[in-house]
Amino acid sequence: MKATTHHLTPRRHWMGLACAALCAVASPVAWAQDYPHKPVKLVVPYPPGGPTDIVARAVAQKLQERMGQPFVVDNRPGAGANTGAEAVARSAPDGYTLVVATTAHAINPALFAKLNYSLLKDFAPVSQLTSGPLVIVANPALPANNVAELIALAKSRNGGLNYGSSGNGQSTHLSAELFSAMAGVKMTHVPYKGSAPALTDVMGGQVDLMFDTMLSSMPHVKAGKLKALAVTSAQRSSVAPDLPTVAESGLTGYEAIAWNGLLAPVGTPKDVVARLNSELKAVLESPDIRQRFDAQGFASSWNTPAAYGSFLQSEVDKWAKVVKASGAKID
Repeated sequence: MKATTHHLTPRRHWMGLACAALCAVASPVAWAQDYPHKPVKLVVPYPPGGPTDIVARAVAQKLQERMGQPFVVDNRPGAGANTGAEAVARSAPDGYTLVVATTAHAINPALFAKLNYSLLKDFAPVSQLTSGPLVIVANPALPANNVAELIALAKSRNGGLNYGSSGNGQSTHLSAELFSAMAGVKMTHVPYKGSAPALTDVMGGQVDLMFDTMLSSMPHVKAGKLKALAVTSAQRSSVAPDLPTVAESGLTGYEAIAWNGLLAPVGTPKDVVARLNSELKAVLESPDIRQRFDAQGFASSWNTPAAYGSFLQSEVDKWAKVVKASGAKID
């Protein structure tokens, strides 16, 4: 019996190709509509309890409520916030492993002699999350109650003052270095693995002061365990309007801002990024999140992926100049 051979007519052949093309186009869209269908991991490159961790957990809870899947915070501190960032850069670009980035990640390209990832090449920007000033906080027993007295005290001590930070290369480190350079004073850097342990030692008197986010510091200021001297933004903060800025206290032109943002591995489908961005807009514009962040000195700061990408480039350029001027370097 002779086998029958089927040949596609030109019309059927064209229809087959068209169907394949439509499926290829529709597939990512369908994927995005189905996203997420399993838990999403939010990597925080700091220990629990710090400002980035607080922001991440608040956002994760809201995303979980809106998107119907767990958003699990995974704390991976170490190497100036590079450990967590590198892990996400090497993760599958499917939207299920994300990293909460900070000002430190814009500082690190100039600060570290070698990085195993590129902030601008290995990630797909999703959105900024928050922005806000740092606040200079000190142990209540430190004999300085404002920036002028702090500078005078540092100059009067042969060994200068020491200050804690959330780690080498963090905004809490470089903002203090910028202050030291502009004020012409000596301050010794004492790095910690996150803001929480650094603040503990400032409150305990082991360290003199710290440049920290208002989100993690102000509750201790209100409790009388720390005293606040000034904020690092160009304008005063609505959270503590009586606190002067560093610039108005004598260091004209001084400004340092801390921010958080969300990044996905490069290659993550654009529709998945767009879905995350859309959900974040709703989360960050919700009254309860705005009130929660505003009360702690942070402002919700949603933007588009393209705008956030441009912001990251400008931050990398800005902090490269600060790192060079300070002479800070990590091998």
